[in-house]
Amino acid sequence: MKTKTNSYFLTLLGLVTLLSVSCQNEVTLVDSNQKTNDLKWSYADRMRIPVKVGDTRMAYTLYLNLRHTGDYKYSNIFIIIHQTGPDGKKTSERKEFTLALPDGEWLGKSSGSLYSHQMIFRKNYHFPQKGTYIFELEQNMRDNPLQELSDIGIRIEEAND
Repeated sequence: MKTKTNSYFLTLLGLVTLLSVSCQNEVTLVDSNQKTNDLKWSYADRMRIPVKVGDTRMAYTLYLNLRHTGDYKYSNIFIIIHQTGPDGKKTSERKEFTLALPDGEWLGKSSGSLYSHQMIFRKNYHFPQKGTYIFELEQNMRDNPLQELSDIGIRIEEAND
């Protein structure tokens, strides 16, 4: 009887350990996307995403999420990423993201007529202070509005490297 009880206890302990380790592998602060109006993204329509940061010691990876139709006419996109910290300090950076190979083949994952991309724009980033940060994504292409974009957003998760 004692052996059977010990066996159950060890199995239960193993499951609890496995669950706690798998739950600690990834911390996601935000994974948020916002739809465009009728597949059109205008300069004036900044995608605004608040992010609450509680740990400044942790390193994060920041991704741009983007979905477009197969009729999007460019192989890339330029986006200005605005960040406002809890102290009101603002920073902006212009990034280019490649969406297709030179031969026109889309790099994202396809689902029906939509292509999804998740592209890193910061690695091992440490937020300077605790509090709520506001990210605003602004399209920075020549066309206004930019056609055939479904939704845009960000994902911020604990860095794995």
